[in-house]
Amino acid sequence: MRDMVGSDLKAIRGRLLSFVSEPAGPGDRSSYCFIEDGIVVVRDGRIDAVGEASELAPALPPGTAVDHHPDGLIVPGFIDTHIHFPQTQVIASYGAQLLEWLNKYTFVEEQRFADAGHAERNAVFFMDELLRNGTTTAVVYATVHPGSVEAFFAESERRGTGMIAGKVMMDRNAPPGLRDTAQSGYDESRTLIERWHGKGRQRYAVTPRFAITSTDEQLEAAGALNRENPGVYMQTHLSENLREIETVRQLFPDARHYTDVYDRYGLLGERSLFGHCIHLDDDEVRRLSDSKSVAVFCPTSNLFIGSGLFDLKRLSGGADPVRVSLATDVGGGTSYSMLRTAAEGYKVLQLGGQNLPALSAFHMMTRGNALALGMGGSIGTIEPGCFADLVVLDARATPAMAHRMETIEGDLDEELFVLMTLGDDRAVRETYVQGRASK
Repeated sequence: MRDMVGSDLKAIRGRLLSFVSEPAGPGDRSSYCFIEDGIVVVRDGRIDAVGEASELAPALPPGTAVDHHPDGLIVPGFIDTHIHFPQTQVIASYGAQLLEWLNKYTFVEEQRFADAGHAERNAVFFMDELLRNGTTTAVVYATVHPGSVEAFFAESERRGTGMIAGKVMMDRNAPPGLRDTAQSGYDESRTLIERWHGKGRQRYAVTPRFAITSTDEQLEAAGALNRENPGVYMQTHLSENLREIETVRQLFPDARHYTDVYDRYGLLGERSLFGHCIHLDDDEVRRLSDSKSVAVFCPTSNLFIGSGLFDLKRLSGGADPVRVSLATDVGGGTSYSMLRTAAEGYKVLQLGGQNLPALSAFHMMTRGNALALGMGGSIGTIEPGCFADLVVLDARATPAMAHRMETIEGDLDEELFVLMTLGDDRAVRETYVQGRASK
C-alpha cells in the first residue's frame, strides 16, 4: 500500500470473490480469485489493495475504519446492460406482447416525464432500487424528454455511481407527446453529450428506441452522433418480437434484414448494445460478430412479454461468436435483481437444452458485463485501480436459503447457485459505491 496520509481511507473485510477469466464450466477454479478472509483497502473511492486479512490488517494505519462482514460474500457491484428508467411504474403490467405493451402501458407512462418533478422523483426511486439490489452500474434508457436524462444523470452524479444513459430518439409511430424530429433529436442528444458524457463517472448512449420509431433521417442522425463523438455508446432494440420484425420489414423494404437497418447507418460497433437479439438469421449473427457489437440477454422480459427464448450457445459459441451481456430490462423485465435475472436466464437456457453454471452467471453480472462495456479494469473486478463498487451477499438471507445452505459445506459453486436461484434483494446485505455504503 502507498502512503495513506491525507487520503480518504477505509477497509472492507469478508470473503472475497472476483473473476480473472471467463469460466470454462462448473468448478473452473482457474477463472476466479477467492479469499476466505480478505480485505479490500479503499482509498479515495478506488481499490488500493486486496489480499489476505492476516497480511493487510496489520498494515492499516491506526484508526482506519473497517467494515467487517465475516459471513458475507463480497463480489464486484452488479452491472445491468439494459434497463428503462421511466418504466418503474410500468413493471408488472398485465397481458400484452411487445407492440401492444408499448402503446397500452409504456408510451402512456413515458409522457409523464415531460414534468421535471416527476422525472426527479422517479430518478431517486430508480437509483434506490438499483442499489438495493446490488447494481452499481447500468445502461439506461430515459424518455424522449432531455429533462429525463438530466434528472437521471444528476441523481447518479450525486451518488457517485457510474451510469450510461441516453435520451430516447423517436420521430414516428409514437404519441405526439413522445416524438421529436430527426433534427431536434440530434440537437438535444448533442447537447446532453456535451453536458454529461465524461462528467465524473457518467457516460452517454445514443438511443434510437428501435427501428419502428425512427425514420431513415433520424437513424442517419444517430449514426452522425456516433461518428462525431468517439467514446459514446449506442443502445437500441433488435429482433425481440416476430410482429416487430415484420413491421420493420414493411418500414424498410430495401434492408436485407433488421440488423441491416442499423448497419447501413453506422450503428453497429464495439460500443453498440442491442437488446434481445432472439430471432436472428445467420447473416445477422455474422454482422454482429464482425462488428463486435453486443447482444443483450434479457430473460425476464422475454418470458414476461412472450417474445421468445435467447440462444446463448448459437450466439456466443458458434462459428461467428457474438459478445453477450446480461440485463434486467425493467419494466418489461420483472425484477431489478440481477440474481433473479440470472435465475430466469438459467431456465430460459434449460428450455433450449443449454445451461448456465453459477460461475458463468456471476461472471456475466460482473467482469463479463464490464468487458462488454469496455470498462474492464475500472469496474467488474476486485483489483487495485478499480472503483470500489462492491456488493455483500448473504446466502442465508431467507429461511429457505438458510435451510438449503445447511447441506452445503464450503462449496462455492453450490453457494453461488443458491444465491442465483433463490436470491433477490433480500440477499444483498450491503452495497458500496466508491467504498461508501449506499444501500
